[in-house]
Amino acid sequence: MKRAIITGATGTVGTAIIQELIKSNVEVLVFCRHDSKRISQIPQSPLVTIKYCSLHDLANVENDSEKKYDVFYHLAWEGTSGEARDNYYLQNKNVQYALDAVGVAKRFGCDTFIGVGSQAEYGRVEGMLKPDTPTFPTMGYGIGKLSAGLLTRQYARQLGLKHIWVRILSVYGPNDGKQSLTVSTINKLLAGEVPLLTKGDQMWDFLYSGDAAKAFVLLGDKGVNGKTYVLGSGKVKRLREYIEDLRDVVSPNSDLAFGAIDYYPHQVMHLQADTTELEQDTGWRPTVEFRDGIKQLLRWILGK
Repeated sequence: MKRAIITGATGTVGTAIIQELIKSNVEVLVFCRHDSKRISQIPQSPLVTIKYCSLHDLANVENDSEKKYDVFYHLAWEGTSGEARDNYYLQNKNVQYALDAVGVAKRFGCDTFIGVGSQAEYGRVEGMLKPDTPTFPTMGYGIGKLSAGLLTRQYARQLGLKHIWVRILSVYGPNDGKQSLTVSTINKLLAGEVPLLTKGDQMWDFLYSGDAAKAFVLLGDKGVNGKTYVLGSGKVKRLREYIEDLRDVVSPNSDLAFGAIDYYPHQVMHLQADTTELEQDTGWRPTVEFRDGIKQLLRWILGK
């Protein structure tokens, strides 16, 4: 891979992918909204170029350079949290934008399209999540992601592009949103507040963003056409234990109010990735332990 394009570049996964591509000396074209409040988070490098293009503009954007790109990473998605997850019209628009992104990949000369899905595509599942685990999404967001994965695969095949779909579980790290569990809990602990939490009995799988980025870069070179991969650490323990580890890194001996809030409706109680195919096809292995990842996230929050 010599050149790549990425949408959704300002979050924890997007920025980490860009950083990993830079390490691999890959030239990166970033599609980003002109009015993005997080544009400053995009890693700066002579290898990185920003092209102002929103999801709404994807259908019409053209390659105005003579450069041919190799891989298109589509991470951008509207309505990823709160009530917007069940805004069915918005989620349906995201499916259209994903199809538009496949068209962009073709116009910019890409050979491979990599789309980002979600564990929400599965709904509530007991046991490990595999690429072929039956999908029964319970919210509009999951339905939209599942639809986007299926339709972009068909469209990519029609256009002669290699297609890879990656269902992400819980990724944490620098440049994550303030509403994420890890960032919000750290901020409350730093402010001397007691985080209000559920009982934390969920069995959970956390993956550091740097490890996730390495998987995406490897998939750009070694991923198998037509496959769906599940991306997580593959390790699982109670969410309560993760939060206690986080507390011990950030503010030892601080109180945590487990059970102070109820579980969300349709709360997933078991989240664990089966990364067997990902490891077999690419040689990828996660290397960052949760506490070490939290230390990196804390340094970013503190601006160090």
